[in-house]
Parts: sequence; C-alpha cells; structure tokens
Amino acid sequence: MNEKLLNTNYAEQIEELVRNAKSPQELRDGMDDFHAKDIAEAFELFTFEERRKVFDALDDEQLSEIVPYAREIPEHIIEEIGLARFSRIISNMDADDAVDVIEDVDEETRQKIAANLQFESRKDIRLIRSYDDDVIGSQMTTNFIKIKEGLSVKQATKSMIEQARKNDNLNTIYVVDEQNHFVGAIALQDLITAREHDDLEEIIATSYPFVYATEEIEKCVDEIRDYAEDSIPVLNDKNELVGVITSTDIIEMVDDEMGEDYAKLAGMTEASDLKETVKEGMRKRMPWLVLLLFLGMGVSSVVGLFETVVSQIALVVCFQSLILDMAGNVGTQSLAVTIRVLVDENVTMKEKIKFVLKELQIGATNGLLLGAMAILFIGLYVMIAKKKTLLYAFSVSGCVGVSLLVAMVISSLVGVLTPMFFHKIKIDPAVASGPLITTVNDLVAVVTYYGLAWILLINVCGIHS
Repeated sequence: MNEKLLNTNYAEQIEELVRNAKSPQELRDGMDDFHAKDIAEAFELFTFEERRKVFDALDDEQLSEIVPYAREIPEHIIEEIGLARFSRIISNMDADDAVDVIEDVDEETRQKIAANLQFESRKDIRLIRSYDDDVIGSQMTTNFIKIKEGLSVKQATKSMIEQARKNDNLNTIYVVDEQNHFVGAIALQDLITAREHDDLEEIIATSYPFVYATEEIEKCVDEIRDYAEDSIPVLNDKNELVGVITSTDIIEMVDDEMGEDYAKLAGMTEASDLKETVKEGMRKRMPWLVLLLFLGMGVSSVVGLFETVVSQIALVVCFQSLILDMAGNVGTQSLAVTIRVLVDENVTMKEKIKFVLKELQIGATNGLLLGAMAILFIGLYVMIAKKKTLLYAFSVSGCVGVSLLVAMVISSLVGVLTPMFFHKIKIDPAVASGPLITTVNDLVAVVTYYGLAWILLINVCGIHS
C-alpha cells in the first residue's frame, strides 16, 4: 500500500513539502496533490517565510480555493499578500464564499477590499449581502450555469461549455426565458446524451423545485433537504433566477438550524460561538435566567406550603430530587420528540392526537415500571438503612412510587402539549418550551409528591417521624 495513504496528517505533509521544495514550480506541482482544506489548515503551521513562499508559488485562482477554508483571516495575512492581490483572490471566489471571508475582516478593510473587487464579483457579493441572515438569499451562490430556452441541443451544449470555465456547478443546468424568468432544469447527463437534432424542450424538467430568496431558512430547509438534489434554484419576487442553493449549503443550513434549536431548548435565543464576548453570552442567556429565577421562586413557595408534611415526615425530603429529576427527564424527552414531529407541517390533527396518546402511554408504562422499582428498592433502603418498620418503609416508598407514576404521566403530557400550544399560536416552540417545561414539571412533581405524602402518609396511614 502507498505509504502516503497511511499517513493522513496532510497538514504535516504539506508543511514538509513547503520546506523542502526547491522551486516554485515544484511547490505548485506538489500542492496539486492536496485538497484546499488541508492546505488551509497547514497555513497555521507555516512561518512568515513559508507563507511568503506559498503565496509566490500559487496563483490567485489557486489561493481563492484555499482561503475560504481558513478558520479566520488574520489581518497580517492580508498585509502579507497585499490588499490588491487579496481583492483579486476574493474576486476569483464563489460569491457566497467571498461573503463569508469578507465578514471576517473589520469594516475598514472590508471597504478597501470592496473598492478593489471586479465589477461582477462586487455585484454578486452585494446581492447576497442584501438579504438578512435568516433568509435563503443570504446562503445562495451565484456559481451556476443557465441557458436560454429555445436553443438547440448543440447551442445549449456550447453555452454550457463556455460557462463551465467560470462556474463548476455542472450537474444541473437551469433554463430561463428572455427576461431571466425561471423555466426549468436539465440534468447534465441528459444534455450530454441528447442527440444534436433532439428537441431541447423535451428534456427540460419544468416542474423542478425552487425556493424564493426571501423565504426564511427555518421554514423551508427541511423541504429543500427532502428533495435531495445537488442544487435548488433561488428566485426573486419577480420569479427571476438569481442564485442556487447547493447540497453543501443545505448541509450547513441544517447544521446551523440544529445548533440554534439546541440553543433555544437551553433557553437561549441563538447558538453561541467561539468568537462571542462575555457580554454577548450574557445577553443571550440572562433574559431566560431571570424569568426562571422568578418561576423557581414560585416553585419554592409551593414547597413552603407543605411545611407541615416536612416537619412531620422529614424523610420525604430525601426523595424530592428523585421525583423532580425523573419528571424533568420525561418532559424533556417528550419535548424533543414533539418538536421533531412539529417540523413536518403535513402532520394532521388526527395524527397529532394519536401522537399525544402514544406519548401518554409511554409515560404511563415507564412510570409503572420505575414506580414499582422505586417502591421495592426505596422500601428496602428505608427499612434497612433507616431502621424503620416494614409498614413505615413501604408506606414512604409507596408514596414515592405513586408520585413517580403520576409525575411522569403529567410531565409527558406537558412535554407534548406545551410545544403544540406555542406552535399553534405561532411562537417558536423550541424557544419557549424548554425553560417553561422544566419549571412546570418541577411544580407538578412538587405538588404531586408532597400532596400525596400529606394525603396518604399523614391522613390515611397516620405516619409521623
């Protein structure tokens, strides 16, 4: 086996290549063996002299493939390359990659770069940056091939080849009319295999899926993903073709949405990142923490109402956290499953009712099993470790077991109905449900546990410490 294949630490191999290359041509030829991502990672290992050696050996087009993979663009790298050349490198990038790179530099440098960009690149970058971050247009690329309807197969093939010199998203070719209105799409394979005298109209898919640039990513990302196409056309409000969303863009959008949903479930408005300051992190988290503080005070006040129970049977306090934790876990599980179901807008009311009943059944079944285990093991623990009588021990454990069952059933119901309610009133269930369900389930668990302890242990069984 090739020894090179065994060593997958490409960054070190690239570093070695840079240090040992005898000429720019040797370095350039060696770099052709590596992916742009690996070369970008290797940049972190280079000294100033080694970076200069790479910059001198590679042309603008090669560097335009490497720079987008860099984690960030330090100002000294731009100074080393030179602002004029860096602007040429930006001009050679896909517009969406150029936007990402430009966003990483300060405003003054950004303006200087913009002033040096080629007209076409400046226009494409301005178009993408004109859209808000939460809509499709901000994630599209202008790297695609389009042809006019009414061409012959030979003319269409010629137009595709001419555009392929600049645009490398070749698998799907988009068809527009004279006013640039979207007409349909042609698979590259169909165009290549078509005969010269075939009618081009017959291989155009006129029902090809598309999205509008102003659509919110959150609302349409799953639908885009389900089509499983290599790219989806993006139209403006005049039905003009302005860009495409590639499969890579879709993966990034899904990943971003998952990160945001995870943050929302934790009670934050958006996901954190490595670059955010302490102040920004506090701004995201503090509003929900303040709300939870007051809700927590409410739960604590409810516990205070059962002071009589605690004073008469102090042992019940030992198992409070068990009830709270299990109720919280069940509620969170139901919440996660429910939000995943709510993503599908095609779910009918009948299916939702069926889903609620299923979650209740799961909660009740799990509650019965865990309640039975709690009765047995807690009863033995109280009897052996606390030296209590059989009646006392299993009365307490029975109260814990029944409370566990009731709390888990109610928590399952709360975990399902709460996000459904917020979804119905057009409030993001991921934002509102997570912190609220945690506190509501705590309240349910406390009332259930101490209420049953007061009824069963004190009033029915007459047990005291």
